[in-house]
This record gives sequence, C-alpha cells and structure tokens, in this order.
Amino acid sequence: MKTQVLSWMALLLLVIGMITMPGTAKGDAVPGEEIITLGEDLGPDDRTRLLEEMSADENDTIIYVSNEEEHRYLGDYISASQIGTRALSSTKITLTEEGSGLNVETNNINWVSEGMYANALVTAGVKDADIYVTAPFQVSGTAALTGLIKAYEVQADVVIPEEQKKVANEEMVRTAELGERIGTEEATELITRIKEEIGRQSVESEEDLRALIINISNELNITLNEEEVNGLVSLFDRMQDLNIDWNQVQDQISKVRNNLDDFLNREDTQSFIASFLDFINQLIDSARGWLSSES
Repeated sequence: MKTQVLSWMALLLLVIGMITMPGTAKGDAVPGEEIITLGEDLGPDDRTRLLEEMSADENDTIIYVSNEEEHRYLGDYISASQIGTRALSSTKITLTEEGSGLNVETNNINWVSEGMYANALVTAGVKDADIYVTAPFQVSGTAALTGLIKAYEVQADVVIPEEQKKVANEEMVRTAELGERIGTEEATELITRIKEEIGRQSVESEEDLRALIINISNELNITLNEEEVNGLVSLFDRMQDLNIDWNQVQDQISKVRNNLDDFLNREDTQSFIASFLDFINQLIDSARGWLSSES
C-alpha cells in the first residue's frame, strides 16, 4: 500500500481550517476532471512509469513543472541545495463534488506529509479534490506543491495570487521543519490548532498572535524556541493579510474528519491495519527468539 497508515493517522490531526477567496471567479469545473503534472527533468522510463502509476497516459492533460519554478516559490524558505537541480515530483489532481474537502495520498515522499500538503493547498485556495503526489524514488516532496497549485489554476480556471502561493509554500516548509524536531503529527496539529483559534477569536495585533501561538504550543506540550515562534508569527501575520474566510473553519474541520473516518472504517483499510499489526507482532516474536538464542 503506497501510503503509510501512520500518515493517514497524522491526517486525523489535520484541520483544514480555511476556505480562501482569492478574488477571481471560479470557472465551470466539473467533478471527475483530472490533470497530471510531471517534473520537467524526468527521464523517459521514469515518466512512463509514473504515468502508469497514476493511471494516466500521454492523451491526458499534462502540465510540466520546471526546476526554475520550484526555486521561485521555495527559494526564500529552503536552501538551493535542498530544492535541487531537477524537477522530478509529479502529481495527479482530480476535482470532486463541492464540499467534499481534500484527500491527499503520497508515494516516495519522505519529508512533507499528507496533512502538510492539505493544509498548504487550502491556504493556496485549493479545495474539493483528490490529490496524489509521487516521485520515481524517495524525495522530500517540497516541489510538488508548485505543480499542484499550477494544475488547479488551469483545471478550476482561477488565478491564485502570487503572495498566496508563497504563503502556502512557506507554511509547508515551516511545518515540515518543525516536524523534524517535534514530530510530523505534532507539527501538523500545532499549525492546524493555530488556524482554528484564529477563526474563533479576534487576533488584532502581532502581540495577540504571538500570545496565541505560545498558548497553543503550551497546551500541546510543545516547546518552541524564539526563532520558531518568530517564524510562525511572521507566517500567520502574512496569512491574515490574505482574503481568507476564517468563519468557515469549523465547517472544514468536520468535512475533513468525516472523510478520514470513512477511510479508516473501510474494509480494505481495516484489513491492511490488521495485516500490519500481525507483521509487527511477527517481528517482535522473531526478535524474542533471537534474544533467547543469544542468552
């Protein structure tokens, strides 16, 4: 199974707390429409394999993402060496019924979680879609967001403001960096809870925002250093300047949680979880046997 169960569990902590109104009218997007993005530097074999993996072919709508675009949107937040010199991450985005929320699945992505993608995509103005992110081998996954936003603009016939795209990329990077230190689930929950509270209460000044961030981190037993707090204050201050309808926070929380509950209760998901736990138990039994033989 391509997506690890732990990643889906991390999504349970996800709160997609925003519906973004970028100021441009949405076109007549049709549920079920699909669009593929491919990294411009994929070799022929990898390109063919990823298209097959995404159940796509050369006749589908394909958008290419360049390494230059990756550096444009990520260069302010991570090093050039981390972005790399080749565009390889590829994606598939399928529009779903209005109000269905976002569902994200990944393969060969080792730094950005499904929850981080979903949160950042909502910040960028993307909603109601099934998202699949993949690569020919293990990559960080930071560049995939560029392709997804680019595809959504074409597919939904919208123009997402550049500042909104940049804030979405910054959010993804900051969450992933926090995840390295405090854990992926914890970082995703922290960012999500901050969004929740901004939707619930009036945050009128930078001091209010700083206090909110510190209070939520304390509630979650997360200790942030001064640099991390300053970074989050800067991020959410910029986010508040975007045209976001924070009143829709709770509605989006319910939609996402319902989607995840449905997934976890599916028969195939339960079967996989049972098989996974059996596998872990077998490993434990094998380890016990090995230790007994050594003693």
